[in-house]
Amino acid sequence: MASLRAAQKAMTRKLLLDTALEMFQAKGYTSTTIDDIAAAAGTTRATFYAHFPSRLELMKAIIGELNQHLERTSSGTHGSTAPALVAVVRDGDRAAIREWLSGVASRWDTIRPYVCVAFEAAAVDPELRTLADEWLEEAVSDITEGLDAAGRFEPRTRRLRGVLAMSQLDFVAVHWKDGRWGADLDEVIEVLSGSWSDLLGGQ
Repeated sequence: MASLRAAQKAMTRKLLLDTALEMFQAKGYTSTTIDDIAAAAGTTRATFYAHFPSRLELMKAIIGELNQHLERTSSGTHGSTAPALVAVVRDGDRAAIREWLSGVASRWDTIRPYVCVAFEAAAVDPELRTLADEWLEEAVSDITEGLDAAGRFEPRTRRLRGVLAMSQLDFVAVHWKDGRWGADLDEVIEVLSGSWSDLLGGQ
């Protein structure tokens, strides 16, 4: 019986997260209330609060789901990490960089709603803005770690290279649609791979 209750609780929590993500996309973060989310999920305000103390905590959980989609795990040094990204940067092989970017691009349609909602929420909520900045910094730290391990480039430029690489990837992931900029997905990945290789030392 306890396991059934735990399963039902997990299902309700997931329903609230999925409903919130859909409503934030449709109405915007600032225009969507807790009552809106609860009603759309077929639950009550009390049920919402049983799972999330606030809308802020719900947004943190949404960002947590984004990390799962991006295969990021807990890091003892910088919040979360993507070991595959660290390894690709450390090795610096252009073909491996392209393969990693292609894998990320295959999930763009899934992760785009999370990223867009998170950045919209961060624009109006200082705590979420800090969280979003930390999230980006964690990815930059992965790149820096890979460059440190490889010993490529001047140490003082490694973090900057990570910032530039992740800024490119974030922008393209959020804004690219098939045919946009006159390029298909393979062309986007090829050009992005070349840019990352130049920035991060791939061959």
